[in-house]
Amino acid sequence: MKYQIIGEPLPVVTCQLEAGEAMITERGSMSWMSPNMKMETITNGGIGKAFGRMFSGDSFFQNRYTAMGGEGMIAFASSFPGSIRAFEIAPGNNMIVQKSAFLASEAGVELSIHFQKKLGAGLFGGEGFIMQKLSGRGIAFIEIDGYAMEYELQPGQSIVVDTGYLAAMTETCRMEIQSVPGVKNMLFGGEGIFNTVITGPGKVILQTMPVSAVASMIRPFIPSAK
Repeated sequence: MKYQIIGEPLPVVTCQLEAGEAMITERGSMSWMSPNMKMETITNGGIGKAFGRMFSGDSFFQNRYTAMGGEGMIAFASSFPGSIRAFEIAPGNNMIVQKSAFLASEAGVELSIHFQKKLGAGLFGGEGFIMQKLSGRGIAFIEIDGYAMEYELQPGQSIVVDTGYLAAMTETCRMEIQSVPGVKNMLFGGEGIFNTVITGPGKVILQTMPVSAVASMIRPFIPSAK
């Protein structure tokens, strides 16, 4: 499979497949494709994994697109202004991503739920108690809201992230919660009560324009029903 990501800040990834190669995507993510791409709606791993994906914010079913009788082309567009990033998933190089970040992948990549080891990290970290884990083997594409900033954390090195700005991290990273110091800072600082602390070793991908932040900014301008 060959691919090209173009068009930021409204990006799309186009994938060129050899005969018999397949892509997995969430329902509704396909934007355009060649006529020889065969679509199948599958649970991809059985009912248990399908319920797990639904519980983590994704669809119960996934679509598999296979190039039939020759080379095929398929494209997946981002659902929000931002970035699309490709990651090579392999044993020992799993990725943990925010809910609904998964866009598409080669058929060898598995999407499953990932529970935070510490309850506080899930309840107050801004990413939800459950995130998504990309494992298996193959190339996976994820959506990032806004511009993507990547940091390579050394062992013991940490970065403090405001709610919603964590897009993805390698499984080797650890995520914890840190309360904002001082009651005045909590109540009047405008940054919330908790921050997310990511500690290496591993890669962290941050996003500059979370959908939740955009929604909170435009909410005051939306007319209320009378």
